[in-house]
Amino acid sequence: MNPRQLRRYVNLWPPFLFSGIRCEHIGDDWRSARVRLKLRWYNRNYVGTQFGGSLFSMTDPWWMILVLRCLGSDYLVWDQAGSIEFVAPGRGDVVAEVNVEDSVLDELRAAAADGGKVLRWFDTEVRDARSGELVARVRKQLYVRLKRDRRGAAAAD
Repeated sequence: MNPRQLRRYVNLWPPFLFSGIRCEHIGDDWRSARVRLKLRWYNRNYVGTQFGGSLFSMTDPWWMILVLRCLGSDYLVWDQAGSIEFVAPGRGDVVAEVNVEDSVLDELRAAAADGGKVLRWFDTEVRDARSGELVARVRKQLYVRLKRDRRGAAAAD
């Protein structure tokens, strides 16, 4: 699946579709993604602002997907943990951008070279689409390691 196909798929995926979450962009090199959450009558919380579960959901899969695609098929990449800090009420549409840096990929490859597991935290800011005001900070921890059948070849290098 290429980035364009994945974007179309996730935009029709019921958890995103019925929450008002829309992937606007996935980089051709799998290094970036931009996601928007539209404020609608059906995804507001009790006080009329963005529902916290939707704020977390909009950011949830991206670090795992992008890092997995960037590292390639020799690696296992899983979500290990996550947290969210609510900073300000989301009174309108919000956006989040995820960008995977080459230095982070190099760090993960080096740390996983011996076949052991690597746990690394990634941060995403959710911002108001109009004003740019910070609405929430989401942290995701990824579990990364070489696949078992690849460790011997990696150790021999």
